Amino acid sequence: MTNEALIAHPPTRMRLHRPLVLLAGLMMILALVSLAGLLVDDRTVNGSPVWLKPLKFAVSFALYGATLAWMLRLVRRGRWIAWWSASVAAVATAAEVGTIVSQAARGRASHFNVATPYDTAVYDLMGQLALVIWLSTFVLAVVVSVQRHSDRAALWAMRLGMFVSLAGMLVGVMMAQPTVAQQRVADAGGVLTVSGAHAVGAPDDGPAMPLTGWATTGGDLRIAHFVGIHALQALPLLAWLLTILARRHPRLAVPAVRVRLVAVGALGYAGLVALLVWQASRGRALLQPDGRTLLTAAALAAAVSLSAAVVVRRASVATT
Repeated sequence: MTNEALIAHPPTRMRLHRPLVLLAGLMMILALVSLAGLLVDDRTVNGSPVWLKPLKFAVSFALYGATLAWMLRLVRRGRWIAWWSASVAAVATAAEVGTIVSQAARGRASHFNVATPYDTAVYDLMGQLALVIWLSTFVLAVVVSVQRHSDRAALWAMRLGMFVSLAGMLVGVMMAQPTVAQQRVADAGGVLTVSGAHAVGAPDDGPAMPLTGWATTGGDLRIAHFVGIHALQALPLLAWLLTILARRHPRLAVPAVRVRLVAVGALGYAGLVALLVWQASRGRALLQPDGRTLLTAAALAAAVSLSAAVVVRRASVATT
């Protein structure tokens, strides 16, 4: 079918994906419950309030479910695959968050906790569920990539946003690896109670930023993990902003220009995620960057700004 025929007689779109909508709703309820828990429960895990992690995961996955449900309404090709993959992702997500909540209710750490056989089993289950979520999201990213849409910039924002988000999810694999000190204990035949860490060059229960809990005396891989995952929302928002600006700036009214600017934004966003991984891996706190980090950040910002300016400038020349 030609593009003209697709526009004139578009295939039926998917209905709003109810399992993802239900997931988003449940996560919003959990966020409220977790907020209440922060007010009435003064227990801590690794120096952080016990209900802080469920709150952060609830908010993040509420956005995940709502965003994917919105994206899948555009799916015309591969609707059956998309529906089932999204359903699997929704169930696996609910199950993973359920394990986090169950450990919080017990006053136990959910991540990296191998202190008892039960804790180890829960942590292993979380890892398996995370893999299912990643694979399901990857399938959805492929399905979205083969769609056609009249707003090419929005479509490319969704495509690139999903793949950058998948890369952000993979940062979790780095956190799950035993630290050097933990590996030495294991190699010496010792028994580990913790395997893996968020922080690099600092203890997980050390000084941390308020609300986020990110380490302030060392690197923290959760920052890149967080930023990467939310490319799923950030890049479509960029496409939407460009569409709004196009009403006042004729250069942006050209669809190809908006597509190129989305691509520049995606490359810059991916570069930011890589920069955050590099900074954390060297044990540098987010708010204490060294000279190399600042220089690299400046080069990235300059490259993105220059590329965007070139795209807009060429559009100006082409339209004159």
